[in-house]
Amino acid sequence: MKQLKALILAAATLLMAQAHAVTDAQNDKIAERIKPVGTVCIGAECGGAAVAPAEPRSGEEVYKTACTACHSMGVLGAPKTFDKGAWDERLAKGMDATLKNALNGINAMPAKGNCMNCSDDEILAAIKYMSGR
Repeated sequence: MKQLKALILAAATLLMAQAHAVTDAQNDKIAERIKPVGTVCIGAECGGAAVAPAEPRSGEEVYKTACTACHSMGVLGAPKTFDKGAWDERLAKGMDATLKNALNGINAMPAKGNCMNCSDDEILAAIKYMSGR
């Protein structure tokens, strides 16, 4: 009887090991079938360079492409475009300090407002446009 139990236990162990091996092989085949064909990556974070436009953009152009999402509605405390009071408060420390904040980021605003292909002069032009200066 002991021998029969040992034989049954050995057979069950062998079957479980084979079932597990088949499962691993099946999982490998499934993983191979559903793996991504490739990836897409654009810009500086992929080793490429952020491309600056050939000609400087106006403050209004920069505003319309990079600033309007937050500054048109005052998202997260951003001074609204053409809101004299809000901009006077920011500009009280001077245009240079305001530009420095815009270039480096401040509060919820990321550096350059995420316009990484904007030059410092274009950011300054956007500030002047939004503040009505």
